[in-house]
Amino acid sequence: MQEYQLYIDGTFVTSVEGKKFESLNPFDQSVVARVDSATQPDVDKAVAAARKAFDEGPWPKMSGDERSAMIKAVSDKINDKFKDLVKLEVMDSGSTYRKAKEDVYLSARAVYYFSKLAAHDLSEPVEGLNKPGFSKNIIVREPIGVVGAIIPWNFPLKMAIWKLGPALAAGNTVVLKPSEETPVTAMELAKIIDEIGFPPGVVNIIPGYGEQAGEALVKHPAVDKIAFTGSTEIGRKVMAMASETMKRCTLECGGKSANIILDDADMDIALDGTMYAIFYHQGQCCEAGTRLFLPETIAGDFLGKLLDKTKKLVIGDPMDKATDIGPLVSKKQQDRVLDYIKKGTDEGAKILIGGKIPDDEKLQQGYFVEPTIFSNVDNKMTIAQEEIFGPVLSVITYRNVDDAVRMANDSIYGLAAGVWSKDKEKAQSIGRQLRAGTVWINEWHLMSEKAPFGGYKQSGIGREFGLDGLKEYTETKHMHIDEVGEREKKQWYDVVVPKG
Repeated sequence: MQEYQLYIDGTFVTSVEGKKFESLNPFDQSVVARVDSATQPDVDKAVAAARKAFDEGPWPKMSGDERSAMIKAVSDKINDKFKDLVKLEVMDSGSTYRKAKEDVYLSARAVYYFSKLAAHDLSEPVEGLNKPGFSKNIIVREPIGVVGAIIPWNFPLKMAIWKLGPALAAGNTVVLKPSEETPVTAMELAKIIDEIGFPPGVVNIIPGYGEQAGEALVKHPAVDKIAFTGSTEIGRKVMAMASETMKRCTLECGGKSANIILDDADMDIALDGTMYAIFYHQGQCCEAGTRLFLPETIAGDFLGKLLDKTKKLVIGDPMDKATDIGPLVSKKQQDRVLDYIKKGTDEGAKILIGGKIPDDEKLQQGYFVEPTIFSNVDNKMTIAQEEIFGPVLSVITYRNVDDAVRMANDSIYGLAAGVWSKDKEKAQSIGRQLRAGTVWINEWHLMSEKAPFGGYKQSGIGREFGLDGLKEYTETKHMHIDEVGEREKKQWYDVVVPKG
C-alpha cells in the first residue's frame, strides 16, 4: 500500500487538519493508497506558494528554453518509471493493462510536446497595422499567473499532464487537484517533479474532495485561472463560482457523442470502430461514441454482427493482458450506470445484451457492469440524452442522412462525433454539419496533443492541446511602438495638449 502526502511549495506535507482518505482498487476493493486530503487551509498554503513562485520566483522569468528543459525532464522520468506507473494506474483506476500502457506512453509523449511549446515564441505582428515610420504593433502573450487545475478520475496521469504541460510551458504556476478516486499517479508525478528540482511553488499537487479542496481552489481570489475537466453539471458550478472573481476558465465537460454509420461504410472497420468508441475504458470517456445511428437498410445485419463481437469481449482482472473490459472506477459509478440501464428499460428501450453485473463469482468484488447495447431507442430518451459514463450503447435508426444529422445535433452536448463511409468527401461534408469540437472520419478516440480538443455547447469552453491550448494559458497584450519620433508630426496631440 502506498502512502502519499500533499505536495506544496516543493515539500511533501501532512494536511493541516490531518484528514486522509483511502483509494481503492476497483477490481477487488483492496486499499491501493492512503492519501492526505486537502481542505481549505491546505488550498490556502498551496495557492500562496504558487502566488509567490509566480510573483517573485524565477519560473515566469525563465527563458522558454530553460522551462523547456525542465518540462522535458518530466517526460524522461515518466519513461524511466514506465512499468511502475502502468501497474499503479491499473490498480488505482481499473484501467485495463493494455490501455494503461498506452496512457503512460502518451503522457510522456505529451509532456515532450509541451516542452517544445515552451520554447515557442507566441508574439506576432498585428496584421494590417504596422507601417514603417509610423508605428510597429505586436501581440505579446504572457502567462496568466496562478492556475488552479481540477481533473477527473478516468485518465489520471494523462489528465494531470494535459493541465500541467501547457500551463507550465506558458510560464504559469499551478495548483493541481486530482480526483479523490484516482490520486495515485498524480502523486507519483509530484515525486517526479520533486526529483527534477522544479523551483518551489511552481507545481503544487493536493488531492482532496471537490466540496472541500475543489471549491476552495475555484473561489480563491489569488487564483487567476481555472482549468477544469469533468461533468457538465459540475462545470456549470465551477463557472458560476469562478465568475465571482472573474477568473479565466477553460472547461472540458460532458459528451453524448453521435456515431453515424452510412450504408456505404466498410462494415468490418465500422463494427470494430463502434466497439472501440463505446467500450474503450468501459465507456468512461467524455467523448465515447454512446449514440449509434444506423440506417434502417443495414441495421439488422450490423446489429447482429455487433452482438456477436460483443459476446466475445473478455471481462476480468484488468491486470491480465487478455482482459478487454475491466471494472468501473467505483461502487458509486457502478450504481449510476445500473440506474441508467433501468431508466432505459422503463422508458421502452430493449436490452439486446448485457445490462447487469456479471455472474462470474471471481468478479463480485469488482465494480463491473456488462457491456450493454440497447435497441428501440428514441433520441429523446434519457439514455440518449444524458451522459452515462459506462459501457452502455444506445442504437438509433434513421431513414436518411439529414435525419441522422438532426438527431445527432439534438443534444446539449457537442464534444465529439464520428462518420463512417467509404466516400470520404461525403463523410467530411456530413462532419461539417455536426456541432462537435472533434469529428472523426472512419476512426474514433484518436486525439493528439498537437490538435485542439474541446466542445461545442455545454460540452465546454475553450480548447486544450496545440497552440490553441497553449494560448488558453496566456493573457494577450497589444504593444504599440511609436516610430514617428518627432513632436510636430504627432498632430493628434493637439486635441488636448497645448502647443509650445
